[in-house]
Amino acid sequence: MVNRITGRMSGDLRRRRVGIVGYGHLGQYLVKQLQDDGLRHGLELAFVWNRDARKLVGTVPEELQLGKLTDFLERRADVIIEVAHPCIVQDHGESFLKAADFMVGSPTALADLDTELKLRKASREAGHTLYIPSGALWGGQDIQRLDDGGLLQALTVTMVKHPSSFRLGGHLGELAKGAQQERVVLYDGPVRRLCPLAPNNVNTMAAACMAAPSLGFDGVKGCLIADPNLPNYHVVEIEATGQGGFSVSTKRKNPAACGAVTGAATFAAFWSSLLVCQGHGGRVYLC
Repeated sequence: MVNRITGRMSGDLRRRRVGIVGYGHLGQYLVKQLQDDGLRHGLELAFVWNRDARKLVGTVPEELQLGKLTDFLERRADVIIEVAHPCIVQDHGESFLKAADFMVGSPTALADLDTELKLRKASREAGHTLYIPSGALWGGQDIQRLDDGGLLQALTVTMVKHPSSFRLGGHLGELAKGAQQERVVLYDGPVRRLCPLAPNNVNTMAAACMAAPSLGFDGVKGCLIADPNLPNYHVVEIEATGQGGFSVSTKRKNPAACGAVTGAATFAAFWSSLLVCQGHGGRVYLC
């Protein structure tokens, strides 16, 4: 008999094998969680890949190190997690989905319409799930339910961080550097235009766009603010508007060291997302 939650046959105790692509702070955290607590949750590490393989030496067992990313099939992973860079999603996401479930840690990559459509198609055809982790997006599944019911009319995501917590170039980078005395609005407009300008800083906004496909990257509004008076946390504000005068606003403070791109609570959120990555079939699923 098949378990409707896990998709496995009753009595099947096979662990789900997890591949980690990227070994920055978040990748290191996930690897340690899998090594320390994975077995209790029916998970085991299949492989770890990093662009600079030297970073894995001495910290990841040699047999778990993947030298060439294109060799990932040899490790027979059930779910692959990208926590590296949007280009990995664009270059390899389709191949990953043909073989396994795929959690996109850099959903800003999906602001490229061709990439989004390609991955949605691969998910449907292969029967594997394209997972979008909620990360710092509070109430993401509520947004998704509202959108699924055709009731969502508008969605705005505002992210406020200390200027040193941004990894920006060009005009936005200059604006952030200039925010030394007072808060400065770096961007206010459709999320699609912002994602390629701030790929490492607005994954929360991209997750909101995937949670609300009726609006998508063109319809969801993003506001990015640098505030020198926020040295110890990031702020994410969500404002959703529905039919009949419905509206909801949330404000989330995420503790973060000064200069940190990712808030502390986001690490635990990723681990929680991984624990539900099974049994959802060929679809996009916010976890």
